[in-house]
Amino acid sequence: MEDQGIIHLYLQRSQQAILETKNKYGAYCRMIARNIISNFSDIEECENDTYLAAWNAIPPNLPRNFSVFLGRITRNIALDKYGYNTAKKRNREFEVILTELEECLASPDTVETEYEEGEIANLINQFLYGIDEQARNIFIGRYWYSFSIDELSMRFNMSSSKVKSILFRTRNKLRVHLDKEGVNL
Repeated sequence: MEDQGIIHLYLQRSQQAILETKNKYGAYCRMIARNIISNFSDIEECENDTYLAAWNAIPPNLPRNFSVFLGRITRNIALDKYGYNTAKKRNREFEVILTELEECLASPDTVETEYEEGEIANLINQFLYGIDEQARNIFIGRYWYSFSIDELSMRFNMSSSKVKSILFRTRNKLRVHLDKEGVNL
């Protein structure tokens, strides 16, 4: 079923919308959650919470890109679950991802304040659209989808050291871009 048809089912408050969403995007939502949290039951819970959040959000929201809409919901739910779980145990791969990005961003208080205004998000999007496609896809794969270095090297058919080098250079360019735009690092 096409995305507009699924959204129409949500607007009609038909429970078929959830089934169609699960059939089309279940694996996608689980993949996003799995890259952030590793416990199967938590992944399943994130997927189900995504469907509930979509049900509650449509209407009033009408997503232009349904897969991105669901991906964002899933990622936010998984990040919340990750935060809850880190009090007990650590997901080493995701800890590495967060540590890598800390170098590019300012202190949490400043980031939260500026992010609420949309400034940093807009600057990062502007930066990403200004770099070459391969570097952009590797960066998004690492920091949005939380793919491991090995997964990225397989997806892009390159060595792990080349992926690490591209990520390192891209983070440095991002840091320079944010600095030029007046974001305090």
